[in-house]
Amino acid sequence: MMDIPAYRKIVVLGAGESGCGAAVLASVKGYEVFVSDSGRVKDRYRVVLKQYNIPFEELGHSALVFEHTDLIIKSPGISDECEVVAKFRYMQIPVISEIEFASWFTDATLVCITGSNGKTTTTLLIGHMLKSAGLNVSVAGNVGNSFAFQVATTQPDYYVLELSSFQLDGIKCLKPDIAVILNITPDHLDRYRFSFQRYAESKFRIAENMSPADSLVYCIDDHTIRKLISSHQPKAALYPFSINGFDFNDGAGLVNNEIIIQTNNTRIHMTLEELALQGKHNVYNSMAAGVAAKLLQIRKETIKQCLSDFQNIAHRLEFVANVHGVTYINDSKATNVNSAWYAIESMERPVVWIAGGVDKGNDYEMLKSLVKKKVKAIVCLGNENARLYEAFGNLVPVMVDAHSAEEAVYAASSLATNNDVVLLSPACASFDLFENYEDRGNQFKDAVKRL
Repeated sequence: MMDIPAYRKIVVLGAGESGCGAAVLASVKGYEVFVSDSGRVKDRYRVVLKQYNIPFEELGHSALVFEHTDLIIKSPGISDECEVVAKFRYMQIPVISEIEFASWFTDATLVCITGSNGKTTTTLLIGHMLKSAGLNVSVAGNVGNSFAFQVATTQPDYYVLELSSFQLDGIKCLKPDIAVILNITPDHLDRYRFSFQRYAESKFRIAENMSPADSLVYCIDDHTIRKLISSHQPKAALYPFSINGFDFNDGAGLVNNEIIIQTNNTRIHMTLEELALQGKHNVYNSMAAGVAAKLLQIRKETIKQCLSDFQNIAHRLEFVANVHGVTYINDSKATNVNSAWYAIESMERPVVWIAGGVDKGNDYEMLKSLVKKKVKAIVCLGNENARLYEAFGNLVPVMVDAHSAEEAVYAASSLATNNDVVLLSPACASFDLFENYEDRGNQFKDAVKRL
């Protein structure tokens, strides 16, 4: 555990999962803590804050946040460009993330996963492997409970953490024992001044504090990751994975329809048919998880069993129903173009694609040839759909608008015929019409069930 600076008053900006967890941890560790949220605090977090007697304010930041404050813990949803954050930086008050703060108070082994796509699946798969091996493990971060809340209330030996670029933006000393970088493709560019390089550098911060005793598991097929490894020369031991063969000493590769996972001269072999998670993107996820588990000395038999019996998360290529010969798939978690590409690419029947929402600076170019080949109609689910029409209007014969999940499902069902697939894979954030991607997916599923 690191030497922790002597702070007196900590202000937490944002009272969601991350902020509430950070406040609880600060309170448990004896700090004076105050929580400030520009919006309304949700009831479930209000209850927790009151349970721990943590003072808070909502619907705006008052002068109280600036009084005798030594440290700011910023929730990941708050931009660095926010006026109140800029003022703290001007005052030279440190601003960190909840992930960074939580790491100060645990000596547990940290397995940290980032990437533009596949983070949650890979995180949960690694957690499944460790739990199946009988280890005392907590899965947290950008999935489930916040890391800080888990540190405040539990004492596991291992943390498996899903980390977003927003969370990594606020680290200073966080050092994973094992880091996994799955892929880096354009996402959230609106948050990074529309610079892909800024976004990529943010993702790669996961490795900046690692030592030669640590392990970096990464996709060698990803051009951006290869460039960053070349330019940054991380100190950690490197374990690549690839679907284009096995041309390295340790890591994972795909050879003749068989996955090979190797560390310390011991190998695991599995055919693609044996994997619970199908599709090219899930081959990558399975290889990354397998290497991480093997580095933690999980038994070969346990790894193979978990790779073959894992149940995927909701809202990620989730089968909903077959209605009148039409299959409905919920991929609401596909909030960027690359995720939607994987979803459409995995479809083997004509697709009625439900897409749209809050465009985060998307470049739809990579989707065009695939959409032309596989998509027969597009239902645009969002308040502003002009960019979808601009990108695909000349490629798809039918495009219609919808302003609710029910409207979208009804429109898609009227466009689909026997043996088609209706695929909700939005390629956009959900905040224009829905609370989050889970709300969007749940409303979609409810609407399908009412058909």
